This record gives sequence, C-alpha cells and structure tokens, in this order.
Amino acid sequence: MEIRVLKYFLAVAREGSITGAANSLHLTQPTLTRQLKDLEKELGHKLLIRGKYKVTLTQEGMILRNRAQEIVDMADRTTEEFKSITDIIKGDVYIGGGETRAIKFLTDIIKEIRQEYPDIKYHIYSGNAEDVTEKLDRGLLDFGVLIQPIDLKKYDSITLPYYDTWGVITKKDSILADKKFVTLYDLAKLPIIASRQMSRKYSKDSGFLDWFGDEFDNLDIVATYNLVYNAGIMVESGIGHAVSLKGLINDTGKSPLKFIPLKPKLQSGLDVVWKKYRMFSPAAKLFLDKLREKLK
Repeated sequence: MEIRVLKYFLAVAREGSITGAANSLHLTQPTLTRQLKDLEKELGHKLLIRGKYKVTLTQEGMILRNRAQEIVDMADRTTEEFKSITDIIKGDVYIGGGETRAIKFLTDIIKEIRQEYPDIKYHIYSGNAEDVTEKLDRGLLDFGVLIQPIDLKKYDSITLPYYDTWGVITKKDSILADKKFVTLYDLAKLPIIASRQMSRKYSKDSGFLDWFGDEFDNLDIVATYNLVYNAGIMVESGIGHAVSLKGLINDTGKSPLKFIPLKPKLQSGLDVVWKKYRMFSPAAKLFLDKLREKLK
C-alpha cells in the first residue's frame, strides 16, 4: 500500500463520493477510480459500495479508514520530524492526558520554551488513560500525562510534584451544598455520576475501594463519564452528583455547580510518561529536557 493511495481512499471516505474526492485531490475521476480498484484488489476485499449519488464504506472499508488514518498521521509526523532536524529547533510536540490542573505545570514550560523556540508547535489531546496509552503505543503521542495508578512497565516516566484531590460536583441548591466535606455516609444513597477511576477495574489501586469499603458495590451509579465537562452538564440536569477531581469545573459566580472535597481526603498522583526506547524529535527532546530541569 502506498501512502498516496491511502490518502486518496481517506478523501473518498471523507467526501462520500468519488467525484467530490477527485475534485479535492485535483485528479480525474477515472484515475481515482482505478487507484481505488487496485487498492481493493491488493487487499482482497471490497472497500466501497458505489451508489448513484454517494459512496459508503463496507465493514472492511471502515477498518481500513481507521488504520489508514493512523498510517498517514504517522507518515506525516515522520516527515515533519526529519524536516525539523536542522540547527534551528522546530517541529511538533504531541501531548495527551486526562483532565487535571497539573497540566498548567506543563503549559508554563511550553510558554518558557516558546520564548526561545517560537517555531515549535504543541498539540494537546484530551482523553482517559486507555485512549492516551493506546496513542503512545502507536507512536502518535510523544508524552502522556496520566493520573495514578498506571502500569508503567512499557514506559519511562517522571512523577510530578502534584496531587489531584477527589471530591463531588453538586448543584449549589442540592442536599450536599451546605457541606464543607462529603463523607461516605452522605453519598451512600445518592445517585452518583462516576469517573473511570471508580470502575471496579481501577478502583482498588486508585483508593476508591478503600474509601467506600463495603458500600462500594451498593453505590447507586446512574451514569459514567470520561470528560468532566459532560459530567458537569449531567449534574446541572439533576441526574446525580459527580465524583471528580478538584479544579476542573467553574464553581464561581453564577455557576450553578459547587465542588466539595471528600472526607477522609482522597488524592491521586500524576506521571508524565513516554514509550521506552522512543527516539524523540529535537523539539520533543527539548521539552523533556526542560521538564527534567524544572524538577531537579
């Protein structure tokens, strides 16, 4: 498979028609059609269902679309990395992570680097640990910022000098609103909007099993989330009370929401991780060097 042909296929998937894709690629329609048929022959599977007015993907076509996008992204990144190998450090740094206030520590480093190296661009991807580690493993991210616990066998890492504090996002007129802390007794019979860390798969290491004790399996978990913005909307709608990290929602002024910490206190550490034996671009290496320097 050629990268060029994969880009042709992605254009057809995006445009939904061969004519539209040919126009966007500045190709003739017969040329594009021939390239697509050769790709189907090479893979041994039909990729497109050609209708009168639009083209849709087969199941195999949808699989290829995902893989092709990753291959094209990786090829583009590799090209950019080689272009950046000059006396002037430039290029792109890709960072993924969950929602945490500790990201400001990294953005302060980015701001400092930009004063001396303005040609470096930064791309921030938000997602949970599974999303971020998958992209790290595939080489689509340079670094991940992960909330502990995390299995570090495949990664090198730096632990940040920060802890995130867990608490509850609730409405300012809710039954919890007047409390300074939220206890297990308070949450035992309330509808809860749970984060990924509260799932049984992760809760033992993150401390939730210890915190909730025997009540863990009796929780009334009415919804789950991986981005706190969506959790906040669910809280506003009155669906429940979201267990979340401090500092991720606006609870000032006219905001209808309020954050209340858990008692006893529950905290999680944070790691910046990267794939072992990864060869960094000059831009990514500069970022890592600055990070290490800040943590000395």
